[in-house]
Amino acid sequence: MKKKHNWTIKSKHVLAAMVLGCVGLMIFAAAVKFPIEPVRNAAGYIIVPFQKGINKVGAALDDATAGFQNKQTLVKENKKLQKKVDELTAENSRLTQGLTELERLQELYQLDQDYSQYDKVAANVISKDTGNWFNSFTINKGTDDGIQKDCNVIAGSGLVGIVTEVGKNWATVRSIIDDTSNVSAMTMSTSDRCIVAGDLRLIDEGKLQFIHLKDKDNKIQEGEKIVTSDVSDKFLKGILIGYVSEIKEDPNNLTKTGTLTPVVDFEHLSEVLVIKELKQQKGDS
Repeated sequence: MKKKHNWTIKSKHVLAAMVLGCVGLMIFAAAVKFPIEPVRNAAGYIIVPFQKGINKVGAALDDATAGFQNKQTLVKENKKLQKKVDELTAENSRLTQGLTELERLQELYQLDQDYSQYDKVAANVISKDTGNWFNSFTINKGTDDGIQKDCNVIAGSGLVGIVTEVGKNWATVRSIIDDTSNVSAMTMSTSDRCIVAGDLRLIDEGKLQFIHLKDKDNKIQEGEKIVTSDVSDKFLKGILIGYVSEIKEDPNNLTKTGTLTPVVDFEHLSEVLVIKELKQQKGDS
């Protein structure tokens, strides 16, 4: 079988043929004394529209090329801008973290000044029990740093809890929000005693419970400071626990029960101060 040939005629060939044809007609007209004007008009009708089409195609190609180059330029500029945004975002994150850490350290420094009568050591929280709350956690300081069992632990603006276990370079802290915690406390203004009891269900509302408060003269109001009492066997006297947020009389008409807002954020603990002096030693001295 013979192969079929697909002939294609390019536009430049057509243009060349038309030009040659026009030239030939002009020569023929000159030879036979034929008027040139009709030939020129015919050539104009044929060539001019074709040339306009070529010009439009060329202009379109130029626009497309320029558009492609502009797009490439914009893509490069966008990549540079995105890189700059990423760098600024990372820098902003570092500055925010640094500011947060500075605020925590300033708070810890102020707490150290508030309880300057005690010898203390700073420690970082390195682990905690499951859940949202720091009811039991581990710090990175131990006996090598003078920490003992029953050392009081503070953070924020007051009492966090007490050391229950200790090793050479670690210690476990049980906070006052734990269900097993009971702290002997008293009101700041009247020294009326009560018990601050841990309750993990209540801390979800940002509160602690106090019970067995004797307030026969009805002097205790919302906003009253609650601190550790002088009769506590393990907690040093006068450490701030929180502020009364609600108070009501018990059915026996002798004591009162209520809630207080703690001065420590038990959901976000990073650094703490451990008071190295024990209540037993303070009492003996």
